[in-house]
Amino acid sequence: MRKFILRRLLQLIPLLIGISLISFFVMHLAPGDPTALFIDPNVKPEELLRVRANWGLDQPVYVQYFLWLKNACLLDFGRSYTTSQPVIYEIAQRLPVTLMLMVPAFILTLLITIPLGVISAVRKGSWFDNLVTFFSFTGMAMPTFWLGLMLMLLFSVKLHWFPAVGNIILPLITMTIGNLAGLTRYQRAAMLEVLHQDFIRTARAKGLPESIVIFKHALRNALIPTVTILGLSLPDLFGGAFIIETIFAWPGMGRLGVQSIFQRDYPVIMGIVMFSALLIIIGNLLADIGYSLVDPRIRYGKQ
Repeated sequence: MRKFILRRLLQLIPLLIGISLISFFVMHLAPGDPTALFIDPNVKPEELLRVRANWGLDQPVYVQYFLWLKNACLLDFGRSYTTSQPVIYEIAQRLPVTLMLMVPAFILTLLITIPLGVISAVRKGSWFDNLVTFFSFTGMAMPTFWLGLMLMLLFSVKLHWFPAVGNIILPLITMTIGNLAGLTRYQRAAMLEVLHQDFIRTARAKGLPESIVIFKHALRNALIPTVTILGLSLPDLFGGAFIIETIFAWPGMGRLGVQSIFQRDYPVIMGIVMFSALLIIIGNLLADIGYSLVDPRIRYGKQ
């Protein structure tokens, strides 16, 4: 297992470099210049040239990239154009706020998805299964931004239960529901597939209690696909935060990312892109490690 984790961590280096290269050049394909957003249009041309030189925008794009990469290797992602603060500081300030939203949403999704999927599969065709299926497809069909706006309209504008901005309840509900529907369907499908396997019929033929068959034999095998989806859902939660934090004015990483995009704040955008890429890779790695915990037959150390 240690060799597997070390090998995967070493693979991060070329992967992150490739992501940074593509992201950097695509970001600079957008027309316009960041200085146009912050500099008075009446400023003297020589002053504008000085600002561009300070920001490194007077260099060719490939030179800008290699300078950025050299500094990024030292964990220096530059300074924000808007606040002049180091990008690391900007991210470190917003990250705990986003985690305050992401971690409870992930835990709630996990605690709700697995029981719903298992019970729905065991009671296939029942009213409970039909109800879960209906709400799952409904949740999958609802755009996250629309759901957030509807919750705000109902609980903030109509009922006055929560303030429209600055509260954690509504964004937490929105983020949880947004990830709940699809994961419940995956868990149900995985459980149904396992329940039709020969070893389940053998366990029942031996007279084992149904609870042992379901939760000890079937569920453990049915969790393998779910572990994959849960690992990949980490970046989905982070990506969903961009929309949800903007709607509810939650001062986290997502809102910072949206503001940086509109402000053409290149250093902050690159910092958030690299953090997101790292989160996706870590999610995949955690999913692979989770396989061996769910199914002891899977061993990476011997590969």
